[in-house]
Amino acid sequence: MQDRPTPVQPSAVDTQPELGRRRFFNAAALAGVAGLAAACTEKPVAGGSAASAPAAAAAHGGAANASHLKPGELDTYYGLWSGGHTGDVRVLGIPSGREILRIPCFVPDALVGWGHTNESKAVMGTKADGTLRYTIGDTHHVHASYKDGNYDGRYAWVNDKINSRVARIRLDYFVCDKITQLPNVQGFHGIFPDKADPVDPAINYTTRVFAGGEFGIPLPNKATLDEKQYRSLFSCLDAETMELRWQVLLDGNCDLVATSYDGKLAASNQYNTEGGAKYEDMMSAERDACVFFNVARIEAAVKAGQFKTYGSSKVPVVDGTHAANKDAKTALVAYVSVPKNPHGVNASPDGKYFICAGKLSPTGTVIELAKVLDWFEGKLEKLDDAIVAEVELGLGPLHTAFDGRGNAYTTLFLDSQVVKWNVEKAIAFHKGDKTAKYVVDRIDVHYQPGHINASQSETKAADGKFLCVGCKFAKDRFLPVGPLHPENEQIIDISGEKMVLLGDHPVRGEPHDFIFFKRELLKPKAVYELDEFPNAVKDAKESGVTRNGKKVTVKLTSLAPAFSLREFTVKKGDEVTLILTNLDKVQDLTHGFAIPGHNVNFIVNPQETKSVTFTAGEPGVYWCYCTHFCHALHLEMRTRMIVEA
Repeated sequence: MQDRPTPVQPSAVDTQPELGRRRFFNAAALAGVAGLAAACTEKPVAGGSAASAPAAAAAHGGAANASHLKPGELDTYYGLWSGGHTGDVRVLGIPSGREILRIPCFVPDALVGWGHTNESKAVMGTKADGTLRYTIGDTHHVHASYKDGNYDGRYAWVNDKINSRVARIRLDYFVCDKITQLPNVQGFHGIFPDKADPVDPAINYTTRVFAGGEFGIPLPNKATLDEKQYRSLFSCLDAETMELRWQVLLDGNCDLVATSYDGKLAASNQYNTEGGAKYEDMMSAERDACVFFNVARIEAAVKAGQFKTYGSSKVPVVDGTHAANKDAKTALVAYVSVPKNPHGVNASPDGKYFICAGKLSPTGTVIELAKVLDWFEGKLEKLDDAIVAEVELGLGPLHTAFDGRGNAYTTLFLDSQVVKWNVEKAIAFHKGDKTAKYVVDRIDVHYQPGHINASQSETKAADGKFLCVGCKFAKDRFLPVGPLHPENEQIIDISGEKMVLLGDHPVRGEPHDFIFFKRELLKPKAVYELDEFPNAVKDAKESGVTRNGKKVTVKLTSLAPAFSLREFTVKKGDEVTLILTNLDKVQDLTHGFAIPGHNVNFIVNPQETKSVTFTAGEPGVYWCYCTHFCHALHLEMRTRMIVEA
């Protein structure tokens, strides 16, 4: 990249001499952000790119082969990726980057029948007429449940930014089992589970899920252009019931979320403390905030009845505004000043620090959690003294991952790079040791990287093997397919001192965040348990048709290569509920069921039961067939629905 002019730096920001060419223009840079972004997309393939990866890998012990698995070889890590506008969660194998599964959550899915079966509709939510309340979604952030500071394989959660919903995924079956909508929240962006329960120290696993509200709205919502009436809420859900436990009223908004390992603190970075409704207002202040939530105090306030409710919602809302939290010893929240429009807050594996990346400042801010707790106890006079480092990283820092060896990895959106830096050396540099070289390495990625994560990154078991980075512009990396380009998920080896780019993977837009963790932490089930389904047809002898006026129930089973009913008869206009149980017990022996002309198609996995409800159409013969290849006689696996006048 070409050198850039070196402007005068704000006094609050430490700089490292060799980073001078990457310094921000401050106010001038803000006006030209769009131009900078465009210029950066034109940068040539550089030293850390895929083009030079083989040479770099040779010097690195052949690491370039790590992502190329032999036939039949299993990946070392499970990856959970947000699906973006497809409203799902994608399961990847790492380091290969192979997509293994898509888990539908917020949007109908034709393969499995999600949004068509009665069971999935009950999870997704319906209107009075039985149709889905929403058929679109926008998943951003995926996180999983913890025990003892590591993932425990029980649950994962993902947000829907458009409609402010939270979906929970059971990781034994890799299916969405609950969806909750947040009241009085728009633009629900950040999400993170707690890693322990601070109220009961004996509980060292996830009991809560925290959710940040990004867009301020009137409470209750009404038509007004007066932004002074707009407010954002920070929400807490129960991890098991998925019901709202409480919310916090804030000054400013929420963006992403992080939690401490002791369960005492949750936090969200704020990029619009101004409360602006226009982009120029949203970036008028030179510093924004990282807001910390004292979980135990909030719980106590709710228990003591110190809350309000808004609109039709009965969820207790405590006051987290500046005015109500001036006294540290009684404060529920704390606002730590950070520069400018930060985008991301991440917890270091040692449990000591949260790191905010500046986005419109070239800096990373390191906040020591023990000092935040000291402030709440009245032991720290100035809350900003909890900042132990604020150092220059490069242009457009967004998100940070960790290797468990004291190093952080931050995406630089405008530089199209990942920077590796040492946290303790950054702290030493901030304290005045200008010999502390905290930047360890840089690597070019392609192009405009956003989210980043490393193997086991935000757990106590961070192992520093692989790094994945989501690049928003693939540009010239893949075959052209018209105006809409794929995005580029890249995998990087971080096991050595130098980062080595291993591979590019095109993905359909627009995925956001992801996590990946060792495969032994999950114990997925190969088949369902029949008793989990109250409406299961446990024996083919239970098959048949029953009628109650115009409502008809059809019960049948599948057992390769046949359905238990050779045919069944209904009448035009009947409301038909069809219940199908797959009695096969063989792993991967999935059956499908489709009815022409009736918008019915779904699958049932071994020992699973699903049902659909539809209105019988015009009189005639309708061949119902298995849509999922299951047997040598798969094409012969049919039944007939006879619709009479």
